Order: sequence, then C-alpha cells, then structure tokens
Amino acid sequence: MTHPVSTPLLEVRGISKRYGAVLANDQVDLSLYGGEVHALLGENGAGKSTLSKIMYGFTRPDSGEILLGGKPVDLHSPRDARALGIGMVFQNFLLIPALSVLENIALFLTDLPPIFRREAVEQRIREFGERFGLVVDPWAQVRQLSVGDQQKVEILKLLLAQARVLILDEPTKVLAPHEVVALFRVFEVLKAEGYSILFITHKLREVVACADRITVMRQGRVEGRLTSGQADVDTLVTMMFGEGGAGEPTATGTVPEQPPSTLPIFELRGASSKATGSETPLKNLDVSIGAGEIVGVAGVSGSGQKELGDLILGLRPLSTGSKWFCGADASSWTIARIRESGVAFVPEDPLVMAAVPGMSVRENLVLGTGRRYWKGATINWRALEVAMGKSFSALAFPVPGLDPPMGALSGGNLQRVVIAREMAHKPKLVVALYPTRGLDVRSALSVRDLLRRVRDGGGGVLLISEDLEELAEMADRLLVLYGGAIAGEFKRGVWQAEQVGHLMTGSKEALHA
Repeated sequence: MTHPVSTPLLEVRGISKRYGAVLANDQVDLSLYGGEVHALLGENGAGKSTLSKIMYGFTRPDSGEILLGGKPVDLHSPRDARALGIGMVFQNFLLIPALSVLENIALFLTDLPPIFRREAVEQRIREFGERFGLVVDPWAQVRQLSVGDQQKVEILKLLLAQARVLILDEPTKVLAPHEVVALFRVFEVLKAEGYSILFITHKLREVVACADRITVMRQGRVEGRLTSGQADVDTLVTMMFGEGGAGEPTATGTVPEQPPSTLPIFELRGASSKATGSETPLKNLDVSIGAGEIVGVAGVSGSGQKELGDLILGLRPLSTGSKWFCGADASSWTIARIRESGVAFVPEDPLVMAAVPGMSVRENLVLGTGRRYWKGATINWRALEVAMGKSFSALAFPVPGLDPPMGALSGGNLQRVVIAREMAHKPKLVVALYPTRGLDVRSALSVRDLLRRVRDGGGGVLLISEDLEELAEMADRLLVLYGGAIAGEFKRGVWQAEQVGHLMTGSKEALHA
C-alpha cells in the first residue's frame, strides 16, 4: 500500500510487557498510517489486548517507545492518549443509557465550557454524522438506540474530540450483517479523510474484505505482516497457528441424516417473563429443542437473549406459560434440579455468571458439579482434575494452571475453562450464549465440533450467537429474537443473512423480505 504520508500517525517500537512469568508483548513493532485500515490478528493470549491498552495509555510498557507523528510521547493514562488524538472504542460501549446522545458526547468533550450551548453541540453532531455516514438523532436517549447506532455514538465521540487514530476492539461482534456493511462504508470515508483505523477482530473474512495492512501476533510477538493483496483466510490461519492450524469454517457443516426425535428435550409453551430496569421482558415464547437438534437464536444485543437463558436455567421466573424438560413440567424446578437433570450453561458473561474471580481455577472447576466430586466432607480433587483434563483434551484446549485465581485469566482462557467444566459430564441440553465469543479460530472450531457431538449423540443445543455465519453452519433451525419476542423462524438452509439481519433490527425491510 502507498501511504499518503511517509511518517506513521502512531508507531510503537520494541514494546515489551510482562505479567509475572507471562511475556504478553515481546519486542513488538507496529505502525499506523493515515488513510488506512490496519487489522490486528492473533489467537487468544497472543498479546493484542495488551498492545492496544498500551497504545491507549491504559497500560504502561516495561520497555519500548511510542511515537506520534515521529516524535516520542509518554502515555500515563487514556486522558493523555485522547489529548494527543488517539481514541478507542471498546467491545462493551462506555455510554450512559439514561442520557441522550448529545449528553453522552458532551461529557466526553474536554473543550466545552462548564455552561455550553446545546444547539452548538447538536450542530457539530449533525455535521460530523452527515460527513462520515454516522447519522444519529442527537436528542435520542441512548437506551432507545440499536446497537449499531450506539456504536455510531462511540465513534462520533472520538471524532468530535479530534481523534485521528481510532482503535476499534471487535467492532463487528454485535452487529447485524447490514450494519457491518454500513460500518465498512464509514471506514472508507474515514480513510479518505486521512484517519488511521486499527481494527482488532477474530473474523478473518472481514479482515480480508476491509483491511489495507494486517499484522498477525503469536505468543506475544509479531508473527508476520501482510498487505491486502497478499492475504487470504488460509494464509492468515497458518500465520496465527503455524502449519496444520485449523481453518475458518464455511457455512456448511454436518447435518444428521435422521430427523430429530419427536419428543423435545426442552420446551417453552407460551412463556413470558417480566423484567425490571434495563432488562427485556419475554413475550409469549414457543420454543422447542429436540433430541439431536441445534436450535440457533439470532438477535442484536438486548433483544432478550440473556433473559431467555436465565428463564431456561431457572434464574428468571415465568409470569405466564410453562417450561418442560424431557416431558416433565419443569416450570417450578429449582436451578439445582435443572442443572442436576443434565443442563449445561455457558452464560453471556462467564466471569460474572459462571466464575468466582478470587477463587482458583481448580476451585472454579468444581462449581456447578453438585456433589459429584465430594468424598464425605472433602472434595476428591484428583478425580476432578482427571475428569476436567479429559474435557479440555476433548475440546483441544490447553489445560491452564489450576492454582492462579480465575480473575487473572484472559477473557478467552476464562471462556475455555467454563466451557470445559460445563461439557465434562455429557449434558442432555446445552444452553450456550455466545460460546465462541472472544475465542480464536482454532478454539472456536473445537467448541463448534463439541456442540455437534452433543447433537449427534442425541442431546439438544440452544445456541445463541451474534455471528450469522456460525449460525448458518451450526443451526438446524433458526429463531430470530427482537424485543423479547420471536420475530421469525427458519429451517436450515432457507434463510439469507440480509433477511435475518433486518428481522434482528426490526427494520422496515424485514416486512418485505
């Protein structure tokens, strides 16, 4: 690629960062030029998050230097980075739902006086929105916006704060397909005006589609660099994992030849639940999961996915309707009874819902297993370690150290521990909310393969995912959630991503799809 200028807008040289015995970044060099999308790839634990936090001032490197416009700078905090024109959009948006778009942006801007004219900020929001394809109502409350529009607000915050380098961490993970297309159009406008975009993602096809340059990290070091013309999915996978690494899946997958059993493993019949605060109420859901079937659920964030998982597990009571497990009325069953009946659960936020951060990995592995490993008044730790070792092996996951606290693990490694624990005892039903979120390509493939094995062994799987390619590959049936209700249902192979995307967002186009 030919760069508009010869000096990078932002550059890091020889960056190293160690956490105890773990060398997270090892002599990393990275340059970001104006007018480009630079993709940063790597498996879990490769060092991407550490590097991005260093570039945004969250983390101080042990050695190396950061240069802005060719001149060394010292970043002590994100405030320092923002003052120098470096901005970052995190996976979890940093917006206040109860405030308007204008109020959220105004709180972020440091050049406003204590008393400012709202009309002037409104005009700036509208001008930048039109200019960059980020149009959003300045007076709308953030909680009323779609996820795609909330992301627009996050980017507008950075642009109005005069950022020239934009670091975007997994920006497409919660977007419907047409919203991803819209985001890439925004990238093109930003590039044309000389902005630099660092695009951190696990979705290799998106990297091939939009990136001008690609840096691949592996075990804390830069494994290689490619331009857009040199990159394809197979090449990127080989760089991430070495020869023999697993490739990214296609939207085919294996389908059992025999039809699912006529007796569902799990059913919701006319099920509704109330909600408080920002939760989404569920409305008259009819859901069945058959033996030997994967039922996929698509929906943008906040459509009721978490509430559906909570309802199945017993964390949320029914207000109307009923819940059935293997033909028995389970409407009033306790969480313990549901779990002990053979229901595995991979929650949306494993650290909050499936782990105790201060306890060791070993102690977390025994949670949720009932009294399976108790021997009198003590726990048979040896039996636990053997069983969990087999589960990690079946998933092709590396066995982590068992003594460190769970909260010290990276997001991807924490997800691996929870999945290995939940899948260790041949569950009858797996309720999985975003089970491959945050996992690298190889780990995601292992999880998908294990879910297929559950299905092919006669179990049932409810797979809630934001990745429509994953759902196309995995799901025998697809449900679309919008506003806590089922907006559509499709058999395998008869739906199109664009059609589902519009149903997910409640757009008018869905009515004509």
